[in-house]
Amino acid sequence: MDPTGLLAGALRRDPAGPLITHYDDATGERVELSGTTLANWVAKTANLLQDEFDVGTGSTVAVALPVHWQTAAVLLGAWSCGAAVLDTAAEDDGRLAGADVVLASADRLAPLEELGLDELLGLSLHPLGMGMAGYAGPARDFALEVRGHGDHFSPYSPPDPASPGLLLGGVQLTLGGLVDTAAELAGRLGLVAGDRVLVDEHTATEAGPVAWLLAPLYAGASLVLCRHPFPERLPQRAADERVTATLGVKLDGIRELGRPA
Repeated sequence: MDPTGLLAGALRRDPAGPLITHYDDATGERVELSGTTLANWVAKTANLLQDEFDVGTGSTVAVALPVHWQTAAVLLGAWSCGAAVLDTAAEDDGRLAGADVVLASADRLAPLEELGLDELLGLSLHPLGMGMAGYAGPARDFALEVRGHGDHFSPYSPPDPASPGLLLGGVQLTLGGLVDTAAELAGRLGLVAGDRVLVDEHTATEAGPVAWLLAPLYAGASLVLCRHPFPERLPQRAADERVTATLGVKLDGIRELGRPA
């Protein structure tokens, strides 16, 4: 199996229920995606990468994005094509030059433009998926580009579970290894089917996408992602979102993943 199988499993379990709910306390945003909506974004992203950038098995897609619902779509879209993801959420821009295509948040584009990257896509991270207002640089606008692509995706060649899937720091995992690692991590953390997991941006960035995205998908859990979290808001948010477990956040009366009960 590769990561696309984990999203397919989520769709079979509950296509309409919330799969990722994203908050940004700095802007007041709240965006909720069902499994069906996330799969739609993943398919559009995969079609964009395959049709416009020839991304497939053997390609490397660099992701210079924060923990965000659009980042989830980008990661799963790249893996749908069979590509390896170079995760640079920690802002190590020097590693991007060898990637076939780079997807970066708008606030990181200026230094990336100086690297002379051939294929650069910018993301506004707007809550409604709108484009980069006022941007006049060389990067193509992800939001504008992705809209015209199909809601269903068929790779030119099926992803090979033995091909590279994630390059994170000094670690390389295959596409199949991502699923195996997600399964191991889900067990170690104590994730169970039906969990509603609240995770803050700092923890997710440090832990990497296997922890904040793939392990919950493997376990049959849903996510409440909190960017720029205001700690005083988290207890009420956990109650409103019916959170059953937290990752990297301690809240009274709620199970903290990876800690003894």
